[in-house]
Amino acid sequence: MSTKMVKFVISRQDNPETAPYLEEFEIPHRPNMNVISALMEIRRNPVNAKGEATTPVTWEMGCLEEVCGACSMVINGKPRQSCTALVDQLEQPIRLEPMKTFPVVRDLAIDRSRMFDALKRVKAWIPIDGTYDLGPGPRMPETKRQWAYELSKCMTCGVCLEACPNVNTNSDFIGPAPLSQVRLFNAHPTGEMNKEERLNAIMDDGGLAECGNSQNCVQSCPKGIPLTTSIAALNRDTSFQAFKNFFGSDR
Repeated sequence: MSTKMVKFVISRQDNPETAPYLEEFEIPHRPNMNVISALMEIRRNPVNAKGEATTPVTWEMGCLEEVCGACSMVINGKPRQSCTALVDQLEQPIRLEPMKTFPVVRDLAIDRSRMFDALKRVKAWIPIDGTYDLGPGPRMPETKRQWAYELSKCMTCGVCLEACPNVNTNSDFIGPAPLSQVRLFNAHPTGEMNKEERLNAIMDDGGLAECGNSQNCVQSCPKGIPLTTSIAALNRDTSFQAFKNFFGSDR
C-alpha cells in the first residue's frame, strides 16, 4: 500500500547576499499536520524530492499557538501563520516563501527590525517612574477597555505589513501594526501622558499620511484586529493635534 505524500516547494536562500532558489520536498502525510510539523519533518531528514541530501530549512517559531507571531511566512501566496496552516486545507504543492517586506536572514527566516523600530518610534509602551509600588492606577472605563483589548491582541507577526502595498523597500511607511499600537497606548490612562508625542511621531514622514486605505491589513490580520478603525481614529486625533501645534495651545 503506497503512502500518501505531501509535496512542498520552498524558497531557499543561504544568506542575505545570495540569490533565492526553489527546492522541492516530499514527506509522508499525517492527519492534522500543520506547516510547522511538516517543516520539522523535513529538518529531521533533510533530503529533497530528488533524493539528494540538503541543508535543513531555516524558519522561526515560538509558541505554536498563534500568539508569538514568529512563524509568519507566505503560504501559497498568502501571508499567514504557519502554525495554524493545516496541510489538509492547503492546495498542493504547498509553496512556502519568506515575507518580502522584511530582509531575509536565511530561507524562511526574516529580520523584522523594521517593525520593532517603528514600535520604538511611537513609544509603544506605558512609561512608569521606577519599579517601586506606585499604588493603584486610574481605572479605565469598561467600554474603552473592551475595544482596547482587541487592539492588544497584536502579536507583531508582520502579516499586515506584508499585505500592505504601501510598505515596501521604496517607502518609510511604518505600517498598520505600529499605528494601531499608538491608539492602544494613547487610550491607556497612564500612556495618555505621552499621547501628543506619539501623535507627532506618526505625523512625520513615513507615518499616517502614507496609508493608502487599501484595507488589506484588516483582511489579513490573523487576530481580526480592527486596524482600519484605529487608522480612522488616528486621522481624527492627528488633525486635532495639528491644530494644537499650529496655535501653540497647551490645552
